[in-house]
Amino acid sequence: MTPSRAERADPVHVTPDISARYRRILRFAAWHLTLTWWFELVLPRLGMAGIANRSRPKRMRRFAQRFHVLAVELGGLMIKVGQFMSSRLDVLPPEITEELEGLQDEVPPVSFPAIRILAETELGAPLESVFAWVDQTPIAAASLGQVHRAHLLPNDIADTGLNNVVVKVQRPGISEIVDVDLAALRKVGGWLSHIRLVSKRVNAPALVEEFATTSLQEIDYLHEAANLERFATEFADDAGVLVPGVVWERTTRQVLTLEDVTAIKITDLPALRSAGIDPTQIAPVFASIMFDQLFTLGFFHADPHPGNIFLTPVPTAAAGHPWKLTFVDFGMMGEVPPATRSGLRKLLIAAAARDGKGLVAAISNIGVLVPSANTAELERAMTQLFARFGGMGFAELREVDPREFRDFAAEFGDVVRSLPFQLPENFLLIIRAMSLTSGVCSSLDPRFNLWDSVEPYAAQLLREERGNIVKDVAAQMLDAAAGTFRLPKRLDGLLASLEDGSVSVTNPRSERQMARMNRMLRLGVGALIFGALLISGSVVRADDLVLGSVLMGVSVVPLVFGFWAGRRRR
Repeated sequence: MTPSRAERADPVHVTPDISARYRRILRFAAWHLTLTWWFELVLPRLGMAGIANRSRPKRMRRFAQRFHVLAVELGGLMIKVGQFMSSRLDVLPPEITEELEGLQDEVPPVSFPAIRILAETELGAPLESVFAWVDQTPIAAASLGQVHRAHLLPNDIADTGLNNVVVKVQRPGISEIVDVDLAALRKVGGWLSHIRLVSKRVNAPALVEEFATTSLQEIDYLHEAANLERFATEFADDAGVLVPGVVWERTTRQVLTLEDVTAIKITDLPALRSAGIDPTQIAPVFASIMFDQLFTLGFFHADPHPGNIFLTPVPTAAAGHPWKLTFVDFGMMGEVPPATRSGLRKLLIAAAARDGKGLVAAISNIGVLVPSANTAELERAMTQLFARFGGMGFAELREVDPREFRDFAAEFGDVVRSLPFQLPENFLLIIRAMSLTSGVCSSLDPRFNLWDSVEPYAAQLLREERGNIVKDVAAQMLDAAAGTFRLPKRLDGLLASLEDGSVSVTNPRSERQMARMNRMLRLGVGALIFGALLISGSVVRADDLVLGSVLMGVSVVPLVFGFWAGRRRR
């Protein structure tokens, strides 16, 4: 009987190598969680917060470097995890995101005999009876699959009109690896959900599920083929965009056969110039097509890195310029649903009116803020943003000293990371697509400014939402005027804040209560570190008896400290 996904995710039901992989991921996570708890919770309670603060950037950078090594060694989803973390600017410090930005999904290729076995099993026939020729040397190898060139048989050529194709085949055993990696990540997410320091800022299990959804879609090639055909339909009337055709008869969940549209890599500047193509003319067209996807179609390529975009030379009359933009790899696609688009419009309207409170309300509507978010603090941050840059148009922003942007980004980034919110998956993909688009355009033309392409789309969204910008701003002014009539409600909010303790009132009785709470907190910290070391030791002990036993033994120290600290201050 075929094991279920849950059984395959359980290391008890998989091979020893996979079980070791599961334990190694958990051991890595347990050790670094223990270090974080020690520096971020214990040392400050011992009066050594300065040590923790001074060492934090170095510790975060060292963690990212070690994770980088782990990801490259393990492959599978760990590379994807690193790339995912590099985009979580809302949750993770810059020392981590910057270190992981360059993590590339490039691994040694699988031997062709192993690829042959999987492909023949999926297609139900020997490769020689399915293809006229298959190149045994891959043209691309990634953590989830690799790509080989091939030629179709005469009958298939007659049916499809294609001859040269590429065959994308999953790495053997990758489905099992993905399941085990996700099981390990879910375990770590569960640990984090029980730590208030983390849970009050981010829903760790939800983050893992975001990542799981995207990853499981990427290893389903039928899903990728459906994405490709939908994308092709959206751009059927655009002569400047080329998308490969799908050979459905030679496609399964683990094998994807496509028209070979490989041409000039979009950032291969010498090859472009040799073909008579001016790279600076490509940048605005590429940006325009990407923003059409993001703001008009609502269905977009979320991984437009240079390896997935080609320039195919064509007669000028065919596309308005002597080339077509050719997209490949549709495993990671994003959608901007109507509700999110509406939230984006409201966000832009509030930004146009320089309304910090309105901007926060729009962010809430989109679903960015978690229930514990302190909106007043976020409103103040938004107000600071508008006060500093809000009166500037796009042209003026280009004249601002870049150092001022960097200074503000550092200051504002700390505020953002201190707040309990996270970006929905759609936003992560939008940010990823925009970031990659900006990088490609800058490679094509160092003087290119993305704001020039953003501006017309921002204006279009504003017009679609309320008719025109004047009406939008007027509506914001009307909302502000209506605030006068909401004063009783604001008073009710103040009373509620007093009741829930978010407004501090000093008196001797409350100070005594705070002292008791402080003692309980110290006891709780001791118990937390005790649990962390005990769990870490039990995980590590499976592979390292000495280190695991030491961790479990040392776990008694913070527990005793907690009881002693609590009793000493009674």
